[in-house]
Amino acid sequence: MQLVENLKWRYATKNFDASKKVSQQDIDYIKEAVQLSASSYGLQPYKILEIKNSELRKELKPLCWNQSQITDASHLFIFCNYVSVNDKNVDELILLKAKTSGLEADNFNGYGEFVKGKLKEKSATETFHWSAKQTYIALSNALNACAELQIDSTPMEGFEANKVNEILQLTKQGLHASVLLAIGYRDNEDDAQYSKKVRKPIDTIFKEL
Repeated sequence: MQLVENLKWRYATKNFDASKKVSQQDIDYIKEAVQLSASSYGLQPYKILEIKNSELRKELKPLCWNQSQITDASHLFIFCNYVSVNDKNVDELILLKAKTSGLEADNFNGYGEFVKGKLKEKSATETFHWSAKQTYIALSNALNACAELQIDSTPMEGFEANKVNEILQLTKQGLHASVLLAIGYRDNEDDAQYSKKVRKPIDTIFKEL
């Protein structure tokens, strides 16, 4: 029941109080929530960048429609999906599964071959979009964790991804900026916090068949 109340509380914060910082303890909690996110095949084909450098955030701001959250939020995260997913990524997952379970990697070879086969069925474009979708599952957990901690958050798609990729040299790392997340504490003058949450009725969203 508390999750629903937390979701009623949160909103996409337009103006952050730049003087207020999120504690490291809370950041670690949010990161763990992201780490525990579900992902297809358990591959987690993404990397999340924590942009701490204030000058870098200023450089990124014009590429993000000059939105104030980029520089004023306590923390800024960029969720980056893998541009491609290959056999090496699957092998790394199998080794991790073996280490975590205390078993030999051979015990998971069948699963590994299955995943490799399914990935090969996708075109390069399909794989790219599939991995990008995985970042949104992780993003959702981050938003929920923030709401639980009464930390404000704003997911952001309003940015020039290719230019962000260029500044952060993501392409050469096989990464692509998928979605941004600014977190911190709302400015008292942020009018958006007083707006009623607008959502479609449940019986409009859901349909029974």
